[in-house]
Amino acid sequence: MSAGLPVFRYHPDPVASGSIRAAAETCACCDRDTGWIYTAAFYSAEEPGGRFCPWCIADGSAAARFAGEFSDSYGLAGVSEDVLHEVTRRTPGFHAWQDPHWLVHCQDAAAFLGEVGYAELAAHPEALDRLRAEMRLDGWRDEKQLEQFLTHLGKSATAMLFRCTVCGTHLAYVDAS
Repeated sequence: MSAGLPVFRYHPDPVASGSIRAAAETCACCDRDTGWIYTAAFYSAEEPGGRFCPWCIADGSAAARFAGEFSDSYGLAGVSEDVLHEVTRRTPGFHAWQDPHWLVHCQDAAAFLGEVGYAELAAHPEALDRLRAEMRLDGWRDEKQLEQFLTHLGKSATAMLFRCTVCGTHLAYVDAS
């Protein structure tokens, strides 16, 4: 994480994930050029007319002013309303081919670590095993095809890697173009 930026519990390094980048742009919420700007989606009926600085995301002012959210609440079932609001209104979202969504473990939102390919995912066997199990439930019956698909993650599909903020378990879901 870059020094001086707000800390986001559920997205610990938004610079590494590409959701925040250095930029000489004025924030659509506070009208300041902080040197950093948010680059991922913002869901709102009202067009903000620009992007937001990390501070207006962290304090919730951007979401409040423009009645919007940085992430969909899909996948966040079972978390408290405070956690739901922190993830959707005070945490930078992330780039994905499909609609991005947050994973939950231990009744808390997990921390988004980034988009990974098979090599990075294999470093977290619990995430890979859970992903295999979920894909089988989604209809992947041929084990050879499943493994071939997983070992080619990073090309036409990637995995979104998360870590439980309570127990540290890694989780992932597949995102494909």
